[in-house]
Amino acid sequence: MSRVRTDRCASPFAQRGIALILALWITVLLTVVASGFAFSMRSEALATRNALSLAQARAVADGAVERMAYELGRPQLPDTWHADGSAHTWQDGDATVLASAVDEAARVDLNYAPDALLKSLLLAQGAEDARAAQLVDAILDWRDNDDLKRPNGAEDADYRAAGLKYGPTNGPFETVAELGRVLGMTSALYAKLAPLVTVYSRQPGVNPQTASRDVLLALPNATAEAVDLFISQRAAALAAKQPVPAFPPAQGFASAAVPVWRIHAEATMPDGVTFVREAVLRPSADPRRPLIALAWLEAPRAPPQVPAAAQDSSTALAAPVAATRTSAGAGPRAGSSMNSYGR
Repeated sequence: MSRVRTDRCASPFAQRGIALILALWITVLLTVVASGFAFSMRSEALATRNALSLAQARAVADGAVERMAYELGRPQLPDTWHADGSAHTWQDGDATVLASAVDEAARVDLNYAPDALLKSLLLAQGAEDARAAQLVDAILDWRDNDDLKRPNGAEDADYRAAGLKYGPTNGPFETVAELGRVLGMTSALYAKLAPLVTVYSRQPGVNPQTASRDVLLALPNATAEAVDLFISQRAAALAAKQPVPAFPPAQGFASAAVPVWRIHAEATMPDGVTFVREAVLRPSADPRRPLIALAWLEAPRAPPQVPAAAQDSSTALAAPVAATRTSAGAGPRAGSSMNSYGR
């Protein structure tokens, strides 16, 4: 009888303990839910802020491309900007801008380069002699207008035999990306070649005054020592605003500058968000469409070819930037649309 009484007396205390435990668990659960919600909101806020910064950086970079094109279109005087790889920096609001330009003859044109230059380019990028010879013939078979196979080349039957559902276009390369579809081309080799070739210069050679080190090394008879010496002399000449010396190994494969510009523009916001625009532009005689955009790409960051000593300072460029924004007819406004340029 006493045991029954004891159990009845203990029951209310046990129930209170269970209720306390349940209350604690509910509190922990609500805390976890609230923390997850707060973290989610913080992540969304950061994503929104980054998206806003990226949009601003994109607009600034696009405006930098337009300003560079405007500067290159001005009468070419010693103090004006040139498509020689020199880097120009300035402030656009809170954004820091770095822009440079080279003429498109700085790259090897897939549609006009002769066999010797193509093979030398492949060898310089690590292809073996036999593989380079096979790829050169395959490239030529791709861009010619017939179905005749070269000794080491490839036509439709060879692509089908390799299990591919496409064949050569038997016409000029329309984009650099088509090079990756040539029979025998590996992804690793294509990744090395893509930054060195173009389809826009329409030149059989390259312009040594603006070509990169890898392109200069692709010239037959060019050595690493000669290329490095020339690049040093070229940088010194550009910094002093003097004519660039000749590069003897380029004899027979040299081309003059062409009126097609590859512009590289980087815009960096105060929070570190960076957008890089790379555009290939060709001036037009049509006043309604002064520039034609041949390519409009988002590109990775790349160091300028000319050392910092040759760069413009931010303060020196602050006034021209304001002028291009406020003066009527002084040039395109930063961040404006490229529609008028024929994209």
